[in-house]
Amino acid sequence: MKIRNKLTLLYSLLSAGVLLVFALFFYLSFANDQKDEFYNQIKQHAITKVYFLFDLNIKPEVLQTIYANNTRRVINEEVAIYDESYRLIYHDAENKDIVKETPQLLDSIVKNSEIRYKYNNYYVTAFTLKHSNKTYIITAAAIDRYGEEKLNTILEYLAIAFCLSLLLIVVAGRFSAEQALKPVSDMVENVEEITASNLDSRINVGSGKDELAELAITFNEMLNRLEKSFNAQKEFVSNIAHEVRTPLSTIITELELSSNKPRSIEQYQQTIRLTLKDAQTLAKLTTSLLDLAKASYDPTQISFKALRIDEILLDAKHQLEKQAPSYHITIDFTEIPDGEDEITISGNNYLLQVAFTNVMENACKFSEDQSCEVKISYQNNHAIIDFIDHGTGISDEDLHKIFIPFYRGQNKNHSSGHGIGMALSQRIINLHHGEISVFSILGSGTRFEVRLPHV
Repeated sequence: MKIRNKLTLLYSLLSAGVLLVFALFFYLSFANDQKDEFYNQIKQHAITKVYFLFDLNIKPEVLQTIYANNTRRVINEEVAIYDESYRLIYHDAENKDIVKETPQLLDSIVKNSEIRYKYNNYYVTAFTLKHSNKTYIITAAAIDRYGEEKLNTILEYLAIAFCLSLLLIVVAGRFSAEQALKPVSDMVENVEEITASNLDSRINVGSGKDELAELAITFNEMLNRLEKSFNAQKEFVSNIAHEVRTPLSTIITELELSSNKPRSIEQYQQTIRLTLKDAQTLAKLTTSLLDLAKASYDPTQISFKALRIDEILLDAKHQLEKQAPSYHITIDFTEIPDGEDEITISGNNYLLQVAFTNVMENACKFSEDQSCEVKISYQNNHAIIDFIDHGTGISDEDLHKIFIPFYRGQNKNHSSGHGIGMALSQRIINLHHGEISVFSILGSGTRFEVRLPHV
């Protein structure tokens, strides 16, 4: 069932329930008042007959005649009068005797002064009355035909009014549901129009003050993230295609030139060296791309364990110096705390080693003496690693883009690369709930600061 129908049904049921309770309350209150009024009326008629009998000395035959010919609102009223000895003094119709005044009933009347009850269709009231220093026991019974007709009429009116009101409630509920869900319908239409080709489209937030506006704002924020992710993916794929195509094209070109005509052994060796260099560049690029993809995984899919920062840095240092013997990396252990916990983190050894190697390599590549100084310290709940070089530095323009994948700054002619290393390092550090910052002054060098939470 659609929400629109559910809201209409719920609104109708609630409103119908309230209306029904109100109608029942009105009907029952009116019926109770009607019953009390009728009891009082037949009681008053019975008292009037007592005065007719004892004060005006009207003969019982006359009163019985009046009873037999009564066609007014009080129909078939039967009055019986007994003295204190339970002796019958007057009865409207002894042959009919609706009440059946037994000694037990008369005892109950004397005991309670007045009792009221309904017997078949008759309303019966029985009470004691003091008159002329005597106590009389009086019973009166009658059928309230006019009152019952009036109640039936009121019940019919209430039923008709309830049905008409219910119809209006359903129509009003449907209209209210349509109006309440119109922003949702508009939102659905807007979302259906958004495709990969127009991710810049956004949902109308309306007034911006209700819950539906909050939902629209949330959708727009999600679309912002999707647009950024989609654009980054397109840029990433485009950059990958460009970066991979270049060494492949170079390898193909060199091999085609070598196969066109016979060459000397030295020329073949030169071609092999160039091809091998391009192949190594392609292999390094592929490895970096795989590491970048791995660093983008869900953290729950990567194994973490307790690791010492100094041991990871030493492994990264030895690996980098083995790959590039001309690089000189020094690690300062003077500020390492006595406690092992301050430099122990929960992380993935391979990814952290890749991150530290990339930062060290970046420092060595852009430093004239191809050196990098590493310092380890701790502060509060974080282990701090500083990577310092004394190279050319980074401009302010490049400083804000250094962690963008495939971005290469103004000093790209200084050294070869693909612009993946620093973006990869940042993703790995973020994956470990850490932070990486860069501080640089042109002509004075650069410092990368990595903060990782220790155990």
